[in-house]
Amino acid sequence: MNKFLSIISKPIVVTLLVITADQWLKIWVKTNMYLSQEFPVIGNWFYIHFTENKGMAFGMEFGGDWGKLALSLFRIVAVCGIGYYLFKVLPKDAHKGLKISVALIFAGAIGNILDSAFYGIVFNESFNQIAMFLPKEGGYASFLHGWVVDMFWFPLLEGNFPNWLPFWGGEHFLFFRPVFNIADASISTGIGLVFTFNKRFFQKKEKEE
Repeated sequence: MNKFLSIISKPIVVTLLVITADQWLKIWVKTNMYLSQEFPVIGNWFYIHFTENKGMAFGMEFGGDWGKLALSLFRIVAVCGIGYYLFKVLPKDAHKGLKISVALIFAGAIGNILDSAFYGIVFNESFNQIAMFLPKEGGYASFLHGWVVDMFWFPLLEGNFPNWLPFWGGEHFLFFRPVFNIADASISTGIGLVFTFNKRFFQKKEKEE
């Protein structure tokens, strides 16, 4: 058991597992559901809800086609930097938690880049239809202009703000509204772990200095 845990906690294994799970689920959703289709997983608070966005985490968009291209290029540069840090700069004796955290960020970034880079080429649109892989008429977008597939939705709390509340009084609210994917969750988890355990992760280095 310890040997198994040691293997799956290696950065390269973490990276491959996250990318594989992320892409498998995205391709399944893309080829089995049409846009905005959903089904409950657990009660009324966890749904698989198919949506697509222009590339930012949790369904956010940025600057149209040029913004999409800039975001994709930035991600590629960032992934190269993170990968270099993970496999070349990070010491072999670095805290295992730090290695796993960086690997989660690295894998999540790659997962969403794959959508942006290739999904527009290999799939057609999902609006009112289930997308086809390698359609005869070609894909719906060019290289680096594909849309990121999101599917996890947790509408945990829904209602209206009290009327006496300034600015938002009486307005409808929904928590948690954003729809996200495994790659988004992987990035958020990795960043959260680094912020939460940064003293522990970098403790050895600080002592040596």
